[in-house]
Amino acid sequence: MAKLVQSKETIAVLQKSNFQFKKQFGQNFLIDPSVLEHILDFSAIGKEDLVIEIGPGIGTLTEALCERAGFVVAVEIDDKLIPILEENLATQDNFLLLHADALKVDFQEIIAVHPAFPHVKVVANLPYYITTPILLSLLEKKLPLDSITVMVQKEVALRMKAAPGTKDYGALSLAVQYYTRPEIVQEVPPHCFIPRPNVSSMVISLKLHQKAPVAVADPAFLFKTIKFSFMQRRKTLVNALSAGFRIEKKALQELLSSLSFPENVRGETLSLSDFALVSDGIGELLKEKS
Repeated sequence: MAKLVQSKETIAVLQKSNFQFKKQFGQNFLIDPSVLEHILDFSAIGKEDLVIEIGPGIGTLTEALCERAGFVVAVEIDDKLIPILEENLATQDNFLLLHADALKVDFQEIIAVHPAFPHVKVVANLPYYITTPILLSLLEKKLPLDSITVMVQKEVALRMKAAPGTKDYGALSLAVQYYTRPEIVQEVPPHCFIPRPNVSSMVISLKLHQKAPVAVADPAFLFKTIKFSFMQRRKTLVNALSAGFRIEKKALQELLSSLSFPENVRGETLSLSDFALVSDGIGELLKEKS
């Protein structure tokens, strides 16, 4: 069992290095062994896996991943953590540390230089301030990933898993569910971290679809349609899309009617398959307009 997850070990490492937490990096280090085990078990890490970790901190999760995975690549932006990670993981021969901004890393290249591993998984305690940009970047690049298992803010996890018609449902829900099948693994209270965050966290697993769950003429246009639909949540879909695409409301009303949607329907009640129909319909309207 990895030793760094023990709170005494974490505190000792931090004191030895005189490490100062940086708010801008959203640093909260996991100190609960049961949560760590749950993450590892649920992500089903094995020796055939190449694992990518973003924001390894002092190496708590990294140490445990190295024990189970074929190879681990960790990306850390904080230069003060680099020597700590190098010392803590010095004995691991299946580990590569990259000092870089994860939003600028070429993950496709990382995967390409490790062809021996047939499965690629992302496992991370993500810094909360970049959770959404990181996840969307990983998904939109269409990397050959099996799964993404991450610790995120509870509110964000609920949004990713949300169903149509609920308060948490929105553009993030649809984007994540287009690319993956999200599943909440567990809720993690603040006392499981040093320092304690002000909010509860959740571990969420995203299993990537082998094939898109909906057929759509243009996925990029689908996401543009979704974006416009949620820019002002109180607007009806007709008003939101008319403003976004500069299409006459009457034409949109006729389109929605032909798809059996009520005239006053709002974006937050439509499913992913509904949005695919609306997106394709608007695409046809714009072709006629041009």
